[in-house]
Amino acid sequence: QVQLVESGGDLVQPGGSLRLSCAASESITSFIAMHWYRQAPGKQRDLVAAITSGGTINYADSVKGRFAISRDNAKNMVYLQMNNLKPEDTAVYFCNAVRLIVTTMYNYWGQGTQVTVSS
Repeated sequence: QVQLVESGGDLVQPGGSLRLSCAASESITSFIAMHWYRQAPGKQRDLVAAITSGGTINYADSVKGRFAISRDNAKNMVYLQMNNLKPEDTAVYFCNAVRLIVTTMYNYWGQGTQVTVSS
């Protein structure tokens, strides 16, 4: 079973920065894409950033220019660098990996890491 473990969440002041990490138990090159999602209390889980196995990157409009997703295939790690954090970025952040086997897509999730942006 694939395991994803997030870390790096913390309490930070507005304008601050954090780097989230996602450690995978298997080679991340086996996934067609990896994502960061976030879920604020009482809200749905939303896609924040995505990176494909080919290196294509996409961001939610709300984080463009502030967040950066990256991957280290050698370490089986995916990162989310978050700069100029705002209170509305407060949420639990989840790492997600997608594997395609024949025609079936399998989603794997981490347990999440809390990011709180507050003064």
